Amino acid sequence: MFQKLFKNQSKPDYLLLGLIITLLIIGAVMVFSSSYVWADYKYGDAFFYLKRQLLFVGVGIGAMFFLMMTPYGIWKKYSKLILLGCFVLLGLVLIPGVGLVRGGAQSWIGVGAFSIQPSEFMKLGLVMFLSTYLTFNQKYITSFKKGFFPSIILVFTAFGLIMLQPDLGTGVVLVLTCMVLIFIAGAKLTHFFGLASLGVVAFLLLIISAPYRIKRITAFINPWEDPLGDGFQIIQSLYAIGPGGLMGVGLGDSIQKYFYLPEPQTDFIYAILAEELGFIGGTVVIMLFVLLFWRGIKIALTTQDEFGRYLALGITTMLSIQVMINISVVIGLIPVTGITLPFLSYGGSSLTLTLCAVGILLNISRSSTI
Repeated sequence: MFQKLFKNQSKPDYLLLGLIITLLIIGAVMVFSSSYVWADYKYGDAFFYLKRQLLFVGVGIGAMFFLMMTPYGIWKKYSKLILLGCFVLLGLVLIPGVGLVRGGAQSWIGVGAFSIQPSEFMKLGLVMFLSTYLTFNQKYITSFKKGFFPSIILVFTAFGLIMLQPDLGTGVVLVLTCMVLIFIAGAKLTHFFGLASLGVVAFLLLIISAPYRIKRITAFINPWEDPLGDGFQIIQSLYAIGPGGLMGVGLGDSIQKYFYLPEPQTDFIYAILAEELGFIGGTVVIMLFVLLFWRGIKIALTTQDEFGRYLALGITTMLSIQVMINISVVIGLIPVTGITLPFLSYGGSSLTLTLCAVGILLNISRSSTI
């Protein structure tokens, strides 16, 4: 079976692979640098987060190389089952006693000493299914009833389940990614304008329904109004970035990781990176992401298979949106959303699923004319 799967395949995009490995190395270094103070205080082991991150990297790289060798067309065949499994996991996480609550969100399912975040699986699973759906139904996408509406209902059903946790950041990434795919498929702008109007109303209701979201908005507008409460995290992030200057204070010499910026190895790791490596280091990381996204778009454009084109575009868009949201939060351009920075932030489900996604992208590159 495996010989049949792996034979007659060309080489993957080695530049894309090199970019991924480079980002993973930077991520491992920064996870240790940003976390060893907190890890030593909380667990008595300065290497606690680094060791777990390297484990996640090992598992993720193994999955990435396997998926890089597995013809991506197989996901078109099993996309319905994968999506169904993702919906089941999203349902399970909402069951009391099954779903784990962290930071006020019931978004994880415990598996031994580790946990998984079903919403991360849903992002990739929905991209797979939507790519399959658009491949077979692209001719109907201009029709509201036959093409646009069924795809939108599916997307917002997944979004609704994610919001029950609640996890607004992941939900936004999922919706925006799917909207890009549907738009590229040829959906009418008038349909999007109508959807946008409803979306604005729904978004306002989501904000009003949860007081903490209102506080996040007000903290974003003026974080110094509540510097020890809702504005604390973004203020500490800016205090990290500011002193970094052009060259940074030096790798390992961050001040903000000394209990000022809460758990800096996760969502705000870019703030510590900017503090220690400065504007130059932060710009280099952004340029690595820009190169990665350029390769992803080029793979999508040079892939002859329509399913592969949608899938490559969906994966690239998903990662691009996540990076833009994370860095925008860290530098204070948008309210705090709780989104990790791909390849760099500490985290099991996010990192592993990201590496699985780029493994599929690498396999698509083997059949492109890049």
